[in-house]
Amino acid sequence: MQSRTIALLHPGAMGAALGACLVSRGHRVRWSSAGRSAATLKRAQAAGLEDAGTLEAALRGADFAISVCPPHNALELAREVAGHRYEGIFVDANAVSPATAKQIEQAVREGGARFVDGGIIGLPPRKPGSTRLYVAGDDAAATAALFDGSALDAVALDSPAGSASALKICYAAWSKGSTALLAGIRALARHEQIEGALLAEWQRSTPQTAARSEEVAQKAEKAWRWVGEMEEIAATFQAAGLPGGFHLAAADLYRRLDVYKDAAQPPSVDQALDKLLR
Repeated sequence: MQSRTIALLHPGAMGAALGACLVSRGHRVRWSSAGRSAATLKRAQAAGLEDAGTLEAALRGADFAISVCPPHNALELAREVAGHRYEGIFVDANAVSPATAKQIEQAVREGGARFVDGGIIGLPPRKPGSTRLYVAGDDAAATAALFDGSALDAVALDSPAGSASALKICYAAWSKGSTALLAGIRALARHEQIEGALLAEWQRSTPQTAARSEEVAQKAEKAWRWVGEMEEIAATFQAAGLPGGFHLAAADLYRRLDVYKDAAQPPSVDQALDKLLR
């Protein structure tokens, strides 16, 4: 494929891994270090990204701008991009609801850009088959082609913008929602002083459940990021006439773990459960 210039906004763990995939295919990938942390700078350098300094400079002349940020920042970032009158293809690859994706689309189109809706499923891509980027909209095929032959599997959906976000929402509603639910159940059992009995029963009847109930500790450093994602999921359920309370509760549980953001190491299961119980 022809080499492209891509503005990557902003290279967290997932964004940097996507950037590395693009660099491996010969694309020029720029980012903006203005206001970013030393950890972000280190990730970007390791991925082979080019520091353009400012967002405006990163966007200048870029064929694509790919947004990978916490969902609660996605619309604000899109509006900032639109303010620079970016006229390339804006790819929103954030965990947002279809309704929020439409707001993002409107914002970037008003600034002059074309829009691609995206949703990432999986961990930061290190090897083929581990992570999918689903994309939808008029330029979905061109966006997916950027990653051909890389560690990221990009899948263009034959459906309108909003479909990729809906797929991501449905997937995360279970994968991350169930993690929160099991953590809440185990915290409740601890409060009622029957945690040992519950674990013993899980081992007898559904052995995988006990292990899954410990995932919340392993993923606690990401919990702050999942608060907004759970709220986006709740809003999507409510827009469909379904109850959103399941995932609003999950958001509250993850919010109680935000003290572990950027922690040097994950908490123990006991520490995480105690935080949930406050």
